[in-house]
Amino acid sequence: MTDLAKLTWPEARARFDDRLIAILPIGATEPHGPHLPLDTDVTIAHAQATRAAELFGERNIDAIVLPPVAYGLTHFTDGFEGRISLRPGTLWALLEDVIESLEEQGVRRIVFANAHLEPAHIQVIRGVAGDFAEPFTKHKAQVVFADNTRRRFAGTLGDEFQSGDCHAGQYESSIVLAADRDAVREDERAKLPPKAIELIEKMHAGVKSFLQAGATEAYCGDPAAASAEEGRERIDALADMILVSALEAWPDLVR
Repeated sequence: MTDLAKLTWPEARARFDDRLIAILPIGATEPHGPHLPLDTDVTIAHAQATRAAELFGERNIDAIVLPPVAYGLTHFTDGFEGRISLRPGTLWALLEDVIESLEEQGVRRIVFANAHLEPAHIQVIRGVAGDFAEPFTKHKAQVVFADNTRRRFAGTLGDEFQSGDCHAGQYESSIVLAADRDAVREDERAKLPPKAIELIEKMHAGVKSFLQAGATEAYCGDPAAASAEEGRERIDALADMILVSALEAWPDLVR
């Protein structure tokens, strides 16, 4: 069993110690085109975390997946219904509270698995992880952020992801097809044309929303080109980021 939420408290007590890796999926609730559900980022983060826990298990390393954080900073989808956004301080405090609650119960190794790519959201996650970056001690946890926007990892996720025009496009649609196929509106996805908006360049120029950038249906990229097969490959790559990041931070886990 890899999901903490599915354990009883005695089962959790048996798992909680300073060798356990607790993986926290972090997503958002926001529009993802006319074809993907509002919980797309949560689905992706949970799929990444679950597969990573399996990879740890194959190496006899105990890992558990925490209940996902389903809200984040979602200002870029302003103008589309379904967006729920937190203030930066709220997200920061929420993540700190999760870490400190686990600390109180003896958990010392925590990994953030984030799938929501809005820059301000990622900045908060990096900040919290930075506050807990020092090697863990008897009374303090250490947080590792497997940041898929960093160059070393982004290059493993395909051309569309690297271009930045990947919101509800081929990259995200493929992963949801692999992880939660019934949630994809296939009749809508099949008829969506590719949409290039040069999002990264426009963000650098000061654009603050998908509408301003020209993504008038809350998507960019090529969702019609998505496949479950590609999605499984992307999930594997995302999970490997967690494995690599954790083993770099905690080489003592390898026996």
